[in-house]
Amino acid sequence: MQFLDDSLHPENQEKVVITVAPYGPEWMPQDFPEDIPVTMEEQIQKAVDCYNAGATVLHLHVRELDGKGSKRLSKFNELIAGVRAAVPDMIIQVGGSISFAPEDDGQAAKWLSDDTRHMLADLDPRPDQVTVAINTTQMNIMELLYPEYLEGTSLANPLLHAAYSEMTVPAGPAWVEEHLRRLQASGIQPHFQLTGIHALETLDRLVRKGVYKGPLNLTWIGIGGGFDGPNPHNFFNFVHRAPDGGTLTAESLLKNVLPFNMMAMAMGLHPRCGIEDTIIDQHGNRMTSAQQIEQCVRVARELGREIAGGKEARAIYKIGVQYETVDETLAANGMAPNRKAGVKNRPLRAA
Repeated sequence: MQFLDDSLHPENQEKVVITVAPYGPEWMPQDFPEDIPVTMEEQIQKAVDCYNAGATVLHLHVRELDGKGSKRLSKFNELIAGVRAAVPDMIIQVGGSISFAPEDDGQAAKWLSDDTRHMLADLDPRPDQVTVAINTTQMNIMELLYPEYLEGTSLANPLLHAAYSEMTVPAGPAWVEEHLRRLQASGIQPHFQLTGIHALETLDRLVRKGVYKGPLNLTWIGIGGGFDGPNPHNFFNFVHRAPDGGTLTAESLLKNVLPFNMMAMAMGLHPRCGIEDTIIDQHGNRMTSAQQIEQCVRVARELGREIAGGKEARAIYKIGVQYETVDETLAANGMAPNRKAGVKNRPLRAA
């Protein structure tokens, strides 16, 4: 992304698109009962509360009544339908790490030889976005979840601690290509959650090959444990390499969330908050998702940036847009064209 002389002036920046992740699947309800919804009605109302606070993108996970994360496609369909009816302009972004479990023998037979994450393309009603990882990566979220913040929570349990330490995000080449094919065929926009420059470079090659033809909405994830660490140098390197025509959101953990959101908003980029990222404020006190959104709104206004409404966020993210050709995709995303035969100083055309 390029920064010219007046790029930091708020009148030359897009309105702020706030993403909220209010369902916090790594926590159990007893960890923060004031802000972890369990019933379907509570989960829908949480989306409404976040939208009213200023968030226009909802990063969605679903819980069962026992508080555990749901693996039922039908529950995701139910929540998406409920949110769509309650806040129709909110962008619904389903977390792409979900592996579904068959609910009956028919589904078991259908999914027998398939990665169940591909079922995200079959959600009905369709979400606006599904998050997509690029390249298989370790995701040890415990590396930066310091013991003093885990005391008294479910993640202090040694078994859960070990399980979350050993998490990986499987996203190999064959899976990524098939997943992108299915999402595009269903009219669902991928939102790329990237772990560092290596993932961004692979995505660049996928675009140049024509595997993906659409807008580039990116999230840089600085959470450590196999992803980029929460180091501003990592973030600024990623910003420098990100394409001019895409959007970029910052994501981090715990007390790192606010500083990265402030950096992002100062540069004309976008923040993400919510209890999936932090359940504490800068003083270590519990902080709800709505309170985190309100904080982002206050900071944005101090910077002189306006908050995008639902329809404005849809326009900024280009929801519903797909492109016909590789050349059109490259141009729309502010990327250099593929090099044609005999032309120098252009990226190599990928075979």
